[in-house]
Amino acid sequence: MVSRYCERLSCAILLDTTFRGSYCSAMDRPRTVGQLTRLGLTSYEARAYVALMGRDSFTAAQVAREAGVPRQRIYDVLGSLVEKGLAGARPGSVVKYAATDPDLAVQQLLGLHRTQLSNLEHQAAAVIDELSPLFQAGQLHTDPLEYIEVLRDPGTINARFTELQASVKDEILVFTKPPYAKPPQENIEGLNVAESHKARSVYEFSIFDDPATTAGVRRFIESGEGARFVPILPLKLVIIDETIVMFGMQDPVGDQSDLTIVVVEHPSLATVLKTAFNAYWDRGLTFEDAARRVPAAARA
Repeated sequence: MVSRYCERLSCAILLDTTFRGSYCSAMDRPRTVGQLTRLGLTSYEARAYVALMGRDSFTAAQVAREAGVPRQRIYDVLGSLVEKGLAGARPGSVVKYAATDPDLAVQQLLGLHRTQLSNLEHQAAAVIDELSPLFQAGQLHTDPLEYIEVLRDPGTINARFTELQASVKDEILVFTKPPYAKPPQENIEGLNVAESHKARSVYEFSIFDDPATTAGVRRFIESGEGARFVPILPLKLVIIDETIVMFGMQDPVGDQSDLTIVVVEHPSLATVLKTAFNAYWDRGLTFEDAARRVPAAARA
């Protein structure tokens, strides 16, 4: 592809020269000038090189006129073309400049690009060699607390609880204790989990104080959730797949409605808390037994 491009560009430059006759104005050949700039020449260099096609040689002043390059810049431009191998200087009483054959000139430009690309590849390889060990070492160092989340905003707590319920793969265990982030009668996501996964919850007797809450818990049981009831629970707790734990801690000094929720992804902690959950489960009452224990429940 590169060779074909070189051939087309060389032919285009030669055709420009043939068409123009003795002079080849760069101002009339913007397409060729554009192709040369894409090969790495500046606009002034490209225009000067095309102008040099017009005849065997030019003085600097003649090139400036034909190329539309400011006279105060033309010597720098021609010097750059000579340095890049695209033109030659002919000494004399007045120095003249001649273009290098287009085929050779374009190959010269491509050679410069190949050299630059090769240098970049070596630099890139050196950077990779230097940074790769740092990256690998960095992967071994993690924040020791990154598996812990602390939530205080009620909206955020509710959203995180919903997200965790949706993530259940096998089992969810819950200490359902007021104040509720989402009351049982409003927890549609929880009902869906109870229908399709292993779900067990331990409730406080206080759920029987409110008929709507009692009815909500009954719907959970009808959806397949295992339920037990105790006089009081020590804290709010959710255990998911023996891996993730969500528990609430009330401020012992401040308002009892102030709640801090902690989410921890730690299988060992989940295992310990599941043991505590099972202890409360084993001494809890069924819905019917709890309903008889709390008279108001019989009317729910």
